[in-house]
Amino acid sequence: MSRISEDQVKHVANLARLSITEEEAQTFTKQLDDIITYAEQLNELDTEGVEPTTHVLDLKNVMRKDEPKEWINKEDALKNAPEQQDGQFKVPSILE
Repeated sequence: MSRISEDQVKHVANLARLSITEEEAQTFTKQLDDIITYAEQLNELDTEGVEPTTHVLDLKNVMRKDEPKEWINKEDALKNAPEQQDGQFKVPSILE
């Protein structure tokens, strides 16, 4: 016995604004039934004492220390600027 009907598949497709053919409805019904069957098999497993996880690997972000360091000074930054005014880059106006 199928756990999901073709009518349910067509209804969901309609809600999602998808047009599917009769052949696609049959295919999706079979595929979704297979997925539900597999999920039910997983429910049969004994998971007593198993910690819930979000990922199979223990991943950690590795970041460098946030330490201040010497960067470029204002004069060096403006050295190659085509135009500058009052110690800032001068660019064409984009608003009138």
